[in-house]
Amino acid sequence: MTLAELKEGEFAEITGYTLGNAAYRAKLLALGLTHGVQVRIINVAPLGDPFEIAVRGYHLSLRRDEVRVIKVKK
Repeated sequence: MTLAELKEGEFAEITGYTLGNAAYRAKLLALGLTHGVQVRIINVAPLGDPFEIAVRGYHLSLRRDEVRVIKVKK
């Protein structure tokens, strides 16, 4: 399951990333989206892009294609 599949208000734990660009993965890791971190979907824009998530005590907005590469478990 990916972060893009969650609905507003749901919690999940990051379990990894789908295969992709190593530089892009490094960007997500630098933002604090590391393995084992709890995230919560705060809001999804009406057209589904961007997602607002809460992670490590702050809010972060990510595009749909960015949240699709983050694997999670509820």
